[in-house]
This record gives sequence, structure tokens and C-alpha cells, in this order.
Amino acid sequence: MTELLRTLYATTPGTSLHLDGDAMRVVHPERPGRHLVPLVRIDHIVAWNGVALSEDLRHRCAADGRSVTWLTRNGRFLSRSSGPQNGNPFVRLAQFRAYENPDRRLDLARAFVAGKLHNYRQLVLRAARDCSGARQARLRELADRHADALGELARTADLAQVMGVEGRAARNFFQGLDVIAPGAVAGRTRRPPTDPLNCLLSFGYGMLRVAVHGALEHVGLDPFLGYLHGIRPGKPALALDLMEELRPLLVDRLVLTLFNRKQFTAKHTEELPGGAVQLTEDGRKFFLEEWTKARERPWPHAGLGRDVPAALLPLVQARLLARHLRGDSDTYLPWTVT
Repeated sequence: MTELLRTLYATTPGTSLHLDGDAMRVVHPERPGRHLVPLVRIDHIVAWNGVALSEDLRHRCAADGRSVTWLTRNGRFLSRSSGPQNGNPFVRLAQFRAYENPDRRLDLARAFVAGKLHNYRQLVLRAARDCSGARQARLRELADRHADALGELARTADLAQVMGVEGRAARNFFQGLDVIAPGAVAGRTRRPPTDPLNCLLSFGYGMLRVAVHGALEHVGLDPFLGYLHGIRPGKPALALDLMEELRPLLVDRLVLTLFNRKQFTAKHTEELPGGAVQLTEDGRKFFLEEWTKARERPWPHAGLGRDVPAALLPLVQARLLARHLRGDSDTYLPWTVT
């Protein structure tokens, strides 16, 4: 049984984190008193701009293998520290060899996209069951498009075709956002997002990236050498690969649920000069509370034959990927639900 360790999110500007024995002491001028968090209960720290970590705490986290990620106020990745790398060189050597083999690289790219398309389809079908009439018909049509895309994916002969199938499927999904979540803006905008729903999606993807990046490092894989996304200087391509199958149900579903239930309100975002939309302090705290609760939800895992908490799915899939690359399994099976 694997204990579900927690990620600590430090979002409030002016906060400082210090080592206090085997605990972390949280200090903020507006919160008098002594606030301690046992380090044994934390496997990762995510700190936003304006939050300081003391040198002794950073050293202790590195020694324990506890990673620390720094983000901008809008959730964009800045940097990460994790101490000595885990794993062994044979895992990375197998990863590099698979990248250099065109057939293996194509198979892995197909697998990541197949997981994404399948989970997109399940998300849309779930939404269709909860409505009726013209909206239900449009959602079922969108689900059929994803089914067709899965068939097209199986016939792809190179990476360019795989990327084409993935890109069209993603556009179809985001162009249907206003059907899945009435009142939302159809289409995907980012860098920067220009509406509240896309703002929340971008923030959620940032949180997922943190989790996947850490999982890959934990099993000894190089997050920067991918198969679908290849090698992109400064981009964790393998983390982006593995995120594909996890995005629809771990981020998109959560964001759309919050939007449809009207839990996400005007106070959670603010518009900046130029039209960019970002989360407010209330918005960040609100989403992180919902994200933390969602990470505890168990999801069925066909490959393991049991339920797995959402927080552990990136680690489980990273281990399955490493197992395949080492030659211990013939194929990599993405995480999907039925």
C-alpha cells in the first residue's frame, strides 16, 4: 500500500518557509504564532513568486529527495530543484535508444495520443449523459469525432501524421467547450489566456506538469527527451508527452465541473491591461483546494486491476513507461477509463 503524500502549495506573497527540526515553519507577518508542518508528510513544495525558502530548508529538501518548484503568480513554471537524481543510467540509456528507433518512437507517440483521445471521448460522453436535446446531439457528434480520430491514429505512418490527428482532435474538443460548459468561450487561448475558463485550464495544466515532471525524475527518466514532442530546448518534452493522457480527466474534467456548478465565480479572476486574464489570490487558493481534493479521488486502472488515487497516476504511468523502455513489457499502455 502506497501512502498518499501531499504537496504543499505556498501561494501568499510575503510568506517565508524555514527548517525547524524535522518540520517546516511557515512565517507570514499577518499570521502571528508558530505554524509547523511535519516534513515527513510532504513530498513536494510548490512556491509562487513572493514566497521565500530558507537555505537550510532547501538543503534539507535536497537531502531528502523532496523537490521544490517555483512558479509565477499565474502558475507558469520558473524553476525546480530536486537534489541528486534518482534511478540508474541504464533507464536513461534505454530511453535514448527508444528515441533513436523510429518505430519505437512512433509507437510511443501513438500511445500517448490514443490515451488522450480515448479520455477526451469519455469526458464528452459523460457530459452528454447529463443533458438532452440539441446539446446532447452535439456532444455525441463530438464524441464520434474522437472515435474516428482513434481509428485514423491507428493508420498513421509517421510522427507528422500523429501530430496532425492530435491537433485536430484538440481543436475539436476546445471548439466544443461552450457545449460542454454553457457560457464558456469556445476555443483555446493561452500565453496569455483571455477568458476565465482558459485561465483556469492553463493553471491546472501547470499543476499537472509539476506532478508529471516529478514522477519522471523519481523513476530515473529524463523529462526533457520525449517521443511525441521530441527534443525541445528548455521544454520537458517527455513530461508533455505523459501529460497528454492525463489532461482530459485530471484537469479538463475538474475545471469544467467547477465551471458548470458555478463554483468558479467573477472574484476568482481579474483582467489585465491588454486583455489577459489571471487568477486572483482567492482564485489560486480556491483551485488549489479543489485540486488537492481531486488528487485524492481513486480512479480505476485497467493495467493494475485496482483503483489508484489521482495523485499517484503520474507516478504509476512513469513506472509503466520505464518498465516498457527497459524491455520488461512489450508495449506501453496509456491510462484510460471506460
